[in-house]
Amino acid sequence: MLDDQRLHQELLGRPGSRSALNTPALVLDLDALERNIAAMAQFARARGVALRPHAKTHKSVEIARRQLAAGAIGLCCAKLGEAEALAAGGIDAILLTSPVVTPQAIARLARLNERLRELIAVVDHADNAAALAAALSGKPLQVLIDIDPGIRRTGVPTPEAALALHRAITAQPGLKFRGVQYYCGLQQHVPGYAERRSAIAERTDYLRSLIALLREHGAAIEIVSGSGTGTHRIDLELGVFTELQAGSYVFMDKQYLDCDLADAPEPPFETSLAVDARVVSANHPALVTIDSGYKSLSTDGGVAVVQRGAPAETMFMFMGDEHAALIGPDIAARLRPGDAVSLTVPHCDPTVNLYDFYHVVKGDTLVDLWPVSARGRAR
Repeated sequence: MLDDQRLHQELLGRPGSRSALNTPALVLDLDALERNIAAMAQFARARGVALRPHAKTHKSVEIARRQLAAGAIGLCCAKLGEAEALAAGGIDAILLTSPVVTPQAIARLARLNERLRELIAVVDHADNAAALAAALSGKPLQVLIDIDPGIRRTGVPTPEAALALHRAITAQPGLKFRGVQYYCGLQQHVPGYAERRSAIAERTDYLRSLIALLREHGAAIEIVSGSGTGTHRIDLELGVFTELQAGSYVFMDKQYLDCDLADAPEPPFETSLAVDARVVSANHPALVTIDSGYKSLSTDGGVAVVQRGAPAETMFMFMGDEHAALIGPDIAARLRPGDAVSLTVPHCDPTVNLYDFYHVVKGDTLVDLWPVSARGRAR
């Protein structure tokens, strides 16, 4: 029995049991999660675009099942290990959004391809296409050309390179070309809607020209996959993508809450994820210490913000591996050792990867413990 189960199994179904959690704990509001899943599914469906959510956000078989039940056509995974974890949980349609290149990883990919109903891989180099094809012994592998949107992380850098790679793919009988992938990661967190739309429109013009060149030379492009939580509405308006890879909408971390996602006063999705913490020291009038530091929260997206348990204007400051400070006027008079606070996480993907389980709640009652199925599966 893992630690979260040992500590919290007996709390399941007990009214008010959220307050008895050992902290820090990763807490998931089930009702808000399900509303978010339904909202994105309905949004895509109403516009005739498929939804293939990115599981790198949640790394959870349970959440993936709910997304499929709501109408998703499959899941995306960033790493092969994530895909293997989801496949072990019965998820049978997966798009791998990062290239798989080493001999040992390609051998695993070939085995996974035989198991799944649908596996799609991305390629951005002719040598990789040849290596993938050489490892296959039966079922062809479906592939997308990964296109660099300007990040210079992965993807072919020019339309001409995309055309050359298409020729290399179609020359391999073990590969089946399906289309292209295009993820504009830099633009997802531009705070203002108008500025973000302008940036995405420029990048979409580039994508259109690249697709036009491929089609001019006979490429049968069935899939144009990409987008994200930050640009999903803009991308659907611009009308190039056939499917969306958005992931963080299920949780809504601080990075996305700081953005105007819908050109509206309120975000289109709810905050469903929190890290619950407790005050461990309250000896200074304007500062209390909580038990959640670098080991409990990601640090790449700024700092956490108070969701409940302390005034909304309370400032958060990391104070090391195990601790953080909540700072505000007379806060030590409001909060005492043992008091609970809930935090909205800065960046959900790496924060989730710090935990073994989601503590699933309805209201203030713990109703389930869901494993973070693909935690640490970065290989």
